[in-house]
Amino acid sequence: METLASLLPLILFFALFYFLLIRPQQKRQKAVQQMQENLQKGDKVITIGGLHGIIDSLDENTVVIRAGDGSRLTYDRAAIREVVNEK
Repeated sequence: METLASLLPLILFFALFYFLLIRPQQKRQKAVQQMQENLQKGDKVITIGGLHGIIDSLDENTVVIRAGDGSRLTYDRAAIREVVNEK
């Protein structure tokens, strides 16, 4: 019984650590991965470097983004930070 009482704070600490840090991070990673898989031609996006543009074409691992001046830049899918939904 004494060993259980001494392990209880450690178990509670791990549970707290899991629910406050690990689980939310896993949810964020899953949401970002889902967003990157659902990219489509014509989506307005922002890259991790801050480039705003429109997806011109895609393949399995890369995305070609058309910037404001008409130039086309090739990025990895992982470089897309977010899809902008302007209404």
